[in-house]
Amino acid sequence: MSIPANIVEGSGQESRREFGRFLRYAANSANELESHLMIARDTSAINLNDFIALSTRTVEVRKMLRGLIKRVAASPG
Repeated sequence: MSIPANIVEGSGQESRREFGRFLRYAANSANELESHLMIARDTSAINLNDFIALSTRTVEVRKMLRGLIKRVAASPG
């Protein structure tokens, strides 16, 4: 939940730079989520197939965020 919350919070900021900062928070939240998924897998809270599916989606989201961060940083304003 923190990934989209950070994106939404950042979109309401005054500058692109501030928006980029919140996008980085969202990317860091994706890192945190991946850690939680590993713990869930290691403690058998989720099975391996669910871990793989969720981890793959988390990596995809992080890649999208990195691309958006670069685009926001490169844009004027």
